[in-house]
Amino acid sequence: MTARSILYTRRFLPCVCRLPRRAVLLQKHCLSTHNDEVRLAEEASKKYGSPAPTLFSKIIDKSIPADIIFEDDKCLAFRDISPQAPVHFLVIPRTPIPRISEAHDDDTLLLGHLLVVAKNVAKKEGLSEGYRIVINDGKNGAQSVYHLHIHVLGGRQMRWPPG
Repeated sequence: MTARSILYTRRFLPCVCRLPRRAVLLQKHCLSTHNDEVRLAEEASKKYGSPAPTLFSKIIDKSIPADIIFEDDKCLAFRDISPQAPVHFLVIPRTPIPRISEAHDDDTLLLGHLLVVAKNVAKKEGLSEGYRIVINDGKNGAQSVYHLHIHVLGGRQMRWPPG
C-alpha cells in the first residue's frame, strides 16, 4: 500500500457510510494492516520489554550519525568509533534484543543473518587473512551498550587469550 493510499484511507475514513461495499472492504483491509503493525509491535514489546533508547537505536533511526557500511531490513553494520584494530565494525539487529543471553529460540534466523552479514562485510573490507568476531554479554562480559551487537575486528594478528 502506498503512502498516498494510506493518506486517502485515513482522510476519508469518516465517510465510510457513503462508500460502496467494495471500498468498505478495502478500508477494512487497510485497517487490519495497521492493526497487524500494532500487534507486531506489541508482541516485540512483550518479548523484549520496552528498553530505553540506546546509542544503537539512535543510529538505526538516523538521529545520530554513523559510518554505515551495510544496511538491510534486518540489520546495520557500521564502523566502531573507538576501533581496537585496523578494521573494527559492528553488526546490530534492527530489533532491539538487549543481550545475546536474552535472544529467544525464534531469533535463530535473525542471529544467523547477523553472522552472514558480518562475514560478507569482512570480505568487502578486505579481511581475507581472517578476523575475530566478539559478542559481549552482560556486566561480566563487558557489554557497554544493551543492544545486541557483533564486533568484527581484523587487519592485524589477534592474540590469545583475549581480555
